[in-house]
Amino acid sequence: MREIYLAGGCYWGVEKYISNVKGVLETTVGFANGDTEHPTYEQVRYHNTGHAETVKVVYDEEQLPLSVLLKLFYLIIDPTSVDKQGEDEGHQYRTGIYFTESEDEAVIATSLKELKRNLEKEGNKEPLAMEACPLINFYVAEEYHQKYLDKNPGGYCHVPIARIHWVKGIDPQREETW
Repeated sequence: MREIYLAGGCYWGVEKYISNVKGVLETTVGFANGDTEHPTYEQVRYHNTGHAETVKVVYDEEQLPLSVLLKLFYLIIDPTSVDKQGEDEGHQYRTGIYFTESEDEAVIATSLKELKRNLEKEGNKEPLAMEACPLINFYVAEEYHQKYLDKNPGGYCHVPIARIHWVKGIDPQREETW
């Protein structure tokens, strides 16, 4: 089992999407790489704690290599948007990849270079606005935020519902299927 921390705007939709990927064993939403210990959602939202809404992802590397997980993550974010995803705007909605294992740094760097090349092929010359750095801290969000879209199926989500359902049916090991 491995873990990686992904920030992609509002964590409700990111968590729901990522939890549907084959090979993901566990997801937890929380706040990463900020300045306040044990912040509440209200503090992160209104009091400039420096945290990013983030999903802790525990995954089986045999079923789901990190490089593939990252490619799937990129499908639900705008990696060039600064502090904004969907209708959510603010520093807590920035995009980022936070790692705990030093060997993940090279995989992430290669993945981001590939993402940049692909964006440029599509005509997008904007710089990437994603953080990629070691995890400094992570605090679990309040219980009502955990599995939020399971508890509130009609709840707000910047990740398209069709994309959330789509990812359930793909084989991450066979990119040609997605």
